[in-house]
Amino acid sequence: MVEKTIELTATSTSSIEEAVGMAVNRASATIKGVRQADVVHVTALVEDGEVSAWRVKVNVTFAVQDQVHE
Repeated sequence: MVEKTIELTATSTSSIEEAVGMAVNRASATIKGVRQADVVHVTALVEDGEVSAWRVKVNVTFAVQDQVHE
């Protein structure tokens, strides 16, 4: 099997988990065979001394399809 990995960034005002879920859900909407998501980096966005949002950088890995283009 051959796999490909892409890097995505997502931001949520609710939680880290929601941000990761947003990245995975968006990738899954256009890519078949998403196999894993590795959280590479987490950033807390701060406004007025308070955490206002969570930004995650996620590496999403999926299987390369075995179709040959004609």
